[in-house]
Amino acid sequence: MLRWSLLFLALATLVLALLTVVKSPDWSEWKLALLAGEFGHWLALLPLVIGTLAWVFRGPSTAPAVATALLCALAFGLFTRPSLEAWRLAGGLPGKLTRQFGPVTIDRTPFSLSRLFSRSPTPVPSETLVYAGDLSLDFYRALGRDRAPCIVLIHGGGWDRGSRTELAHFNHWLAGLGYAVAAIDYRLAPKSPWPAQRDDTLAAIAYLKSHAAHLGLDPARFVLLGRSAGGNIAEAVGYTAGDPAIRGVIALYAPADLHFAWQYSREDDVLKSPQLMRQFLGGTPETARALYDSASGYLHVSSSTPPTLLIHGQLDTLVWHRQSERLDARLTENRVPHVFVSLPWATHAFEYNLAGPGGQLTTYAVEWFLAATTR
Repeated sequence: MLRWSLLFLALATLVLALLTVVKSPDWSEWKLALLAGEFGHWLALLPLVIGTLAWVFRGPSTAPAVATALLCALAFGLFTRPSLEAWRLAGGLPGKLTRQFGPVTIDRTPFSLSRLFSRSPTPVPSETLVYAGDLSLDFYRALGRDRAPCIVLIHGGGWDRGSRTELAHFNHWLAGLGYAVAAIDYRLAPKSPWPAQRDDTLAAIAYLKSHAAHLGLDPARFVLLGRSAGGNIAEAVGYTAGDPAIRGVIALYAPADLHFAWQYSREDDVLKSPQLMRQFLGGTPETARALYDSASGYLHVSSSTPPTLLIHGQLDTLVWHRQSERLDARLTENRVPHVFVSLPWATHAFEYNLAGPGGQLTTYAVEWFLAATTR
């Protein structure tokens, strides 16, 4: 009985590990793919233990033990794949960043096996400020730096949910680098459709500028950073605001073109995407074309577009990787300084674990981008 139980566990472990090479099906929990991809270096211990137990208790017939060992070997290889891919990508990342944004000195490598097991950043105190009406932002003062550049962080959540408090450890890390961080809330759909989110982001920037002296930030140096739906807002605002104080845009796994998103969405996909877009934009591309246009940063790229950093996982089931591929090509056509970091193993929210393969490459690229665009 034990031998067959171990064989079943080995098979279940392999199924989980497969999420580092294939997209999570719509009917499954996509966060399992995040677990496999960004914590696989921990999970790799599981097939080692199962395989060892199967061999120790193999009994007179070795067939179940051999099958279990093979499954465990495959699972171990797949769990370690993200780290190997990150190590491969790390070799070319500094050169790629230098060519687009100029040289920067960073006292670490883009990826290190030893950092896979490091701790979260030291927490930095924050204060909650009301910037417009009943909208608030969490402000993190830059450590050891006055008149610091300010990162405006725009949360994800499909435009109808989410909060400024998500992934706060990323904000602690940014503040520890010497950047002020303003993680903002904005009005949500369907109660407040676009362009409410654009107006709220611009209101937050105006508030930060007017209180710059008190907050210890430089009113001439902002970078917009958004995740998922927040990345869509960051692109649309950064590319249309015409504000020289916006020095750059960072979009993580963001839908850049909502016409394109609508074209390939399905009512039964994992996000029910058509419904999200209808409530965010007040209709379909046929009935609300102007709003789809204004909310699609892809359509507003020009030679004056701010420098941009795009990071996206190829196995993302929530926002198609092609969104960032297309924006990358558009930015290239318009000669906009930019870098697209494409992660072969990663799904949505890969920077959740800052020490993981996706987290390490993301923090390195973000640190380089911020240093280059705000100096």
